[in-house]
Amino acid sequence: MAAAPVLEELREVCQPQAKLASRNGEHWAGRLYMRRISLRVTRQLVRTPVTPDALTWTMVVCGVAAGAALLVPGLTGPVLAAVLFQLFLLFDCVDGEVARWKGQNSAAGIYVDRLGAYLADAALLAGAGFRAAGWGEGGGFDGWVSLGLFTAMGVVLLKASTDLVDVARARRGLTVADDESTRPRSEGVATLRRIAAAFKIHRLTNGIEASLVLLAVAVVDVAVGSLDATRIALVVLAAVTWVMVPAHLFSILSSSRLR
Repeated sequence: MAAAPVLEELREVCQPQAKLASRNGEHWAGRLYMRRISLRVTRQLVRTPVTPDALTWTMVVCGVAAGAALLVPGLTGPVLAAVLFQLFLLFDCVDGEVARWKGQNSAAGIYVDRLGAYLADAALLAGAGFRAAGWGEGGGFDGWVSLGLFTAMGVVLLKASTDLVDVARARRGLTVADDESTRPRSEGVATLRRIAAAFKIHRLTNGIEASLVLLAVAVVDVAVGSLDATRIALVVLAAVTWVMVPAHLFSILSSSRLR
């Protein structure tokens, strides 16, 4: 087996600063800690025959499994979901790093990566609905399940509205939108966006943050012997998601992303 590449050399190729510095191109957890971990995992994987596509599919499995884990009663389910979402983030970093090092970037890999993001976040919120309904503890298909599925649909719409910007630009023969183009043309809208960004409430629509919220409320549920905290959290997640859907659409249309 070939010697592992030097970390600095690997970082230069696999973690380009343009991507890490992009506000929309990198999750805060990636910048904070996961890229440090992923580079060491990548250092070992580039010495093996493993392909970036195989790593991407592993990421998808971890994300979907996180949603299914929420059906496990007690703290076990939410702990598994949170751990699986951290693995989802790890493989989301590693697949791209291995692809850059091996020069194996592909349209199929990008497609599966985006599909995985949709499936993982939707599965988690759907799983939260089943958990709130008491599945795994004798619960049935009720309004909590419907709320979880409704929230999952909202998260899919949020992601789709972002990805459709690239679709629209590509069909017009335009290049990929940069961070500058996301700024609203109206100063009033820009001010509202800055206020919303300051509270970071939109992050609750991401699976990584949502998995940690669901773990925290599960601790409360176990302490008090009910599912009330999970149900309240699901209502909050649903409200934030469906406020964000029209707000995000308005933000896109009021920016220069489609020009």
